[in-house]
Amino acid sequence: MRIKAVALSGLLLCALSSVAQVKLPRLVRDSMVLQRSQPLKIWGWASPGEKVQVKFGNKTYRAVTGHDKKWQVVLPPQKAGGPHNMTISGSNRITLKDILIGDVWLCAGQSNMVHQMELHKGEYPSEYAEAANPQIRQFWVPNRSVLTGPEDDLPAGNWRWAGRENIGQFSVVAYFFAKNIWEQHKVPIGIINASVGGTPVEAWTSEEGLKALPKWAALVQQNKDTAYVNGRNRQADAANAPLQQRGRQDKGMLASPKWFEPAYQPKGWQRIHLPGFWEDAGLRNLDGVVWYRKEIEVPQSMIGTAGMLYLGRIVDADAAYINGKLVGQTGYQYPQRRYTVPADLLKPGKNVITVRITNSGGKGGFVPDKPYALSVGGQELDLTGYWQYKVGEVFTPFRSVPGISVQNSPTALYNAMVAPLTPYAIKGVLWYQGESNAGNPDEYAQLMPAFVADWRSKWRRADLPFVLVQLPNFMEYDYLPAESGWAQMREAQEATAKMPNTGLVVTIDLGAWNDIHPGGKGTIGNRAALVARNLVYGESLVYSGPRFAAADKRGDSMVIRFDHTGSGLVTKDGDAPGGFAIAGANKKFVWADARIEGNSVVLWNSKVPQPQYVRYAWADNPHLANLYNKEGLPAAPFRTDKEGAGNAPATQ
Repeated sequence: MRIKAVALSGLLLCALSSVAQVKLPRLVRDSMVLQRSQPLKIWGWASPGEKVQVKFGNKTYRAVTGHDKKWQVVLPPQKAGGPHNMTISGSNRITLKDILIGDVWLCAGQSNMVHQMELHKGEYPSEYAEAANPQIRQFWVPNRSVLTGPEDDLPAGNWRWAGRENIGQFSVVAYFFAKNIWEQHKVPIGIINASVGGTPVEAWTSEEGLKALPKWAALVQQNKDTAYVNGRNRQADAANAPLQQRGRQDKGMLASPKWFEPAYQPKGWQRIHLPGFWEDAGLRNLDGVVWYRKEIEVPQSMIGTAGMLYLGRIVDADAAYINGKLVGQTGYQYPQRRYTVPADLLKPGKNVITVRITNSGGKGGFVPDKPYALSVGGQELDLTGYWQYKVGEVFTPFRSVPGISVQNSPTALYNAMVAPLTPYAIKGVLWYQGESNAGNPDEYAQLMPAFVADWRSKWRRADLPFVLVQLPNFMEYDYLPAESGWAQMREAQEATAKMPNTGLVVTIDLGAWNDIHPGGKGTIGNRAALVARNLVYGESLVYSGPRFAAADKRGDSMVIRFDHTGSGLVTKDGDAPGGFAIAGANKKFVWADARIEGNSVVLWNSKVPQPQYVRYAWADNPHLANLYNKEGLPAAPFRTDKEGAGNAPATQ
């Protein structure tokens, strides 16, 4: 009986403890940055009726927990500074330390906002090696998706400051954005990063935000039925089962020794040039596993030091070996391959690099115009040129059955990653997304304003600032005027940026034709900071490149007037302005000759004696566009021929 009583009392104490303990949301942690000059909600959970006290700045704020087990206090606006401590007391006591008051920016989007300093330390070696700013802090929101409704907390996460041990996990765009603002205003900057690669904007929008869009509202309701979603995905998994067998008949992995092992003696390999795609080298209709092999001579001076193997980009998946040891592998095509080579792996003389590539569709192989080298201790061996290849397996054509991607479904990311943040006061939003919606720019033009309005509603701030990063240049160059889905996406983003208290960051010169994840993200962050410093901080500065203002007809020419010309219009390369196309009433565009006149550009082409319409930088990759202001900011793309957008033909 005594043992039973002790056990029962222990269980009772545990139960009471689990119910009564004051709990804080994951975002309210040590080292957090709180938003200055705004009322501050501090909230959490406890037993119904429990009294909670929050002590901060020599003042005490009190709340009583409701029947829903939630409590909240509101601190009055605070001045920038710190560090401070905060104590929360109920049946238990929690002390939070090292709290700063400053500006908090929610930095969100898809993979180009995700991209962390670790991936780009070669571009920013001094920033990576010397970062030491405790006034810049980041909270990384864990990736999670939920279809059934908004969550009230995050599963994990901590505030980290921009020091050497943490800088690798900072978003490059967000870090440079924060650093630029900090250098100008010297207030603590908090970054809340909520980003997931490959995700569309509707996944980041709440159910209420999508109600006015019937297609998406219907999907939200449909996907709340978890039995339906799970059933669809089970059917897709069953139909796609043959895909799971791909790669299992790879001769290179079934052989003994395997094709990457040092004991293997190559037979029947053929020559192929790297970089390049094997479909462009005579291998027609080949989806499957292809092995590449190269023998290199390594000098004694490169031995005994860790190095890096640079394999550019590979379509699609790869595993890379040196002297039989796996040094890195990547499961999809987009990341650049930068693999660490251990200090004890290389040997003087002959070394063998073997790369196993798996390609499931389209052209497979090594993407051109990327770095391919072995780098050790400041010395580099060029890996471009001829390699040997051998086919390990050919895949039988198969049309996969799509399931339902929870992550990419409407509301899924809002519910899990944004809803828990909405009580937390923020300065504004930096948004970098759009690639995943590029297949339907007309829909995006509807979704983006709904998204911005939705987040403003959730934070209960109709004037919540948004800084939108426009899509950069991407894909092949087009040497004739043509239609462009990416140009239409940029147009939709610019239209959204015309909403009050919203700014646009133009990046059409910072992309790469062969990489959806371009470098230059530090410049993107700095340009975004210029926009924010004008829009939010009220600085009088040149924050934008030239923007289209008006088009006037002058005889057989067009005169395009610009705003935001700064100290004056220039071309980046010193040549005549490029990237302009003109058309008459038939809207058949041709490239225009151009010259700068003050804050205007004059356009003409003898084939268009009566010009009416103009386009600039209207391409997926507008490589001819070279118009800037003298402050080094590029002119924004535009067109005057869009129907129903108030773009009338130019007047005499």
